Amino acid sequence: MLVMCKGYVWSDGQLNKLIPNNTNFRHHAEQIFAAADHEKPWFGIEQEYTMLKDLTKFTTWPLGWPSNGYPGPQGPYYCSVGAANCFGRIIADMHYKACLFAGVTISGTNAEVMPGQWEFQVGPCLGLDMGDHLWMARYLLCRVAEDFNVDISFAPKLFSDWNGSGCHTNFSTKTMRDGKQGMKYIDEVCDKLKKKHRLHLEMYGEGNEKRLTGHHETSSMHTFSYGVGNRACSVRIPTSTAHDNGKGYIEDRRPASNMDPYIVTAMIADTTILEESLATDLINAVGEWKNPSETKAVSHKDSIELLADKESVASTEP
Repeated sequence: MLVMCKGYVWSDGQLNKLIPNNTNFRHHAEQIFAAADHEKPWFGIEQEYTMLKDLTKFTTWPLGWPSNGYPGPQGPYYCSVGAANCFGRIIADMHYKACLFAGVTISGTNAEVMPGQWEFQVGPCLGLDMGDHLWMARYLLCRVAEDFNVDISFAPKLFSDWNGSGCHTNFSTKTMRDGKQGMKYIDEVCDKLKKKHRLHLEMYGEGNEKRLTGHHETSSMHTFSYGVGNRACSVRIPTSTAHDNGKGYIEDRRPASNMDPYIVTAMIADTTILEESLATDLINAVGEWKNPSETKAVSHKDSIELLADKESVASTEP
């Protein structure tokens, strides 16, 4: 039996009150999803990762890479077959079966662009369930790989000249799925994400600046963009959604592979659904976790203004 638990600590030495511990972002996400329930937000996350055959203080080397050099150029490894191009399929397949057996809503898996790099997809999940299922799937992946003496890396960028790893987050609301408001609604959602681009990036994982360079199928972290069928945009609108005049979903391609799904999904729901933001506690909790000695409580408005002062946000629209 696998049990996922929420973490709490006593607020003081009197043992009178429990408060969420410093990594219990689920607690803060819960109130956002409760307020956004009228739109029934669905999520599907594409979790990329790298299998490592050597992980030491001095060496990080992916599974399938030659011990005395680098593999051939990217191209033949994506969705590949054959022992010359595909490395680690037995781990990916066993992980998939373990997730099915455990009741995780896993929906696919594939070899990725860099040799030794893979992806699995979890979803569709409603609201808070997305974080629960992805965290359990991550645990099972690490546990399965352990049996093969392989480590799993969720680092967003291991090597500068090779594709990084993301956690593309597919998202839809009830309004999107019924399609009655057309592409106008999709444009409005993207405009809301644009206005909080810098804030979202601060919440989308560590080391993401190494990945979001505008190269290797990524957008630039300095510019928010969205477009139909464009894999180099911040937010991709599937061609099927555009063809059906806004009926469908969108894909936020910015989150890093090491992101916390509770944080990312809650921020998307808060930004695109709620008229009044409820993300202040979540933003402060993330800030305190990153910089425990420097963080003080700030309002949601102040946090956005602080990030805006760091860098003006350019925007490219389709």
